[in-house]
Amino acid sequence: MNLNDNDFELFDVPATFAQERTVLDARWKELQREAHPDRFAAQGAAAQRVAMQWSVRINEAYQRLKDPIRRASYLCELHGAPVDAENNTAMPGDFLMQQMEWREALDDVADATALEALQAEVGAARARALSSLDWLIDEKGDYPAAVGQVRALMFIERFAQDIESKFDQLGQ
Repeated sequence: MNLNDNDFELFDVPATFAQERTVLDARWKELQREAHPDRFAAQGAAAQRVAMQWSVRINEAYQRLKDPIRRASYLCELHGAPVDAENNTAMPGDFLMQQMEWREALDDVADATALEALQAEVGAARARALSSLDWLIDEKGDYPAAVGQVRALMFIERFAQDIESKFDQLGQ
């Protein structure tokens, strides 16, 4: 293991958006076994500290690689196109209109059936955004265009959480 490796190199997987979760899970377990501090108990406290640092590094990489948004954002950053979502909130006009329509629909929802329909629509938009990211990153290598899709997917995920909160409110 090399501390200078990127997450994909560390996990020995291709640097692509499309990843098999089972492969990532298995590799995470394997790396954690290799770096577990207990394996270095006989080598002293310094070796255990280094092993603990490796364990933290492995966990951070795993969290990034298993999450599609974080993985896409990381790939964009590795290719010189940081998402910078905190400072860059520009979105296409049609997506902004869609956001407003969804917000209004969420505000106006009166029952679980209407909320389920909205949830299905947002779920379909999420699937389209993920497919678009797969195409933009793995097929075209267009990381600047992928940045916009990552930001859109971030909104979709936050909105899906708002829908879940609304379900909780309706249930009370």
